[in-house]
Amino acid sequence: MGFEENKEVGEQSGANKDENEVEKIGRQMSETSLSATDVEDEDYEGKLDLGPQYTLKETFEKDKDDESLRKWKEQLIGSVDFNELGETLEPEVKILSLAIVAQDRPDILLPIPEDGKPNGTWFTLKEGSAYKLRFTFQVNHNIVVGLKYNNTVWKTGMKVDSTKEMLGTFSPQAEPYTHEMPEETTPAGFFARGSYAAKTRFVDDDNKCYLEINYTFDIRKDWQPT
Repeated sequence: MGFEENKEVGEQSGANKDENEVEKIGRQMSETSLSATDVEDEDYEGKLDLGPQYTLKETFEKDKDDESLRKWKEQLIGSVDFNELGETLEPEVKILSLAIVAQDRPDILLPIPEDGKPNGTWFTLKEGSAYKLRFTFQVNHNIVVGLKYNNTVWKTGMKVDSTKEMLGTFSPQAEPYTHEMPEETTPAGFFARGSYAAKTRFVDDDNKCYLEINYTFDIRKDWQPT
């Protein structure tokens, strides 16, 4: 939802280990997988060199003799009941809420449609205003590796922004995770105002998409009345 061309942010909010240790959990990721945010998702789909997939219990029990790796896994996984999780291989990520946060005004809560296509204009932003996108998500069943937020914006058929952010690696837990995107500022002026089309996707390092939303939004002289 930003307006600086081709931004990429490498924040790792779910894990702070080096690349070698990250490759030891979940699937064994190739160099292509680790640099996947360098290209559009549609371009690298199907090109990842993926290794075997393990249940969370199998992942935890692998390399038990490596003390540092074991401690890191305990920190990442936390107090998880493996019996409750069962033998599910695939992680499940559910985006629970999306909101636009700006100073001195109520948050704009964005309803998430089941079909990923909001009816009409999803929201309106004030020109020249600073705002952030905040969202919460739930992780179930297994570790999700390399969860990413991708957003592309078009105006009159021309791409005007592409934002990508690496959110990190997350283990399943009862409490939802919360993430806040870096602050953005909407453009201002006559040519900035109007309607925009956009697509937001949440994908992991396997290029599995957990949510895709195709929507329109407006930039106007002022916020919509609350």
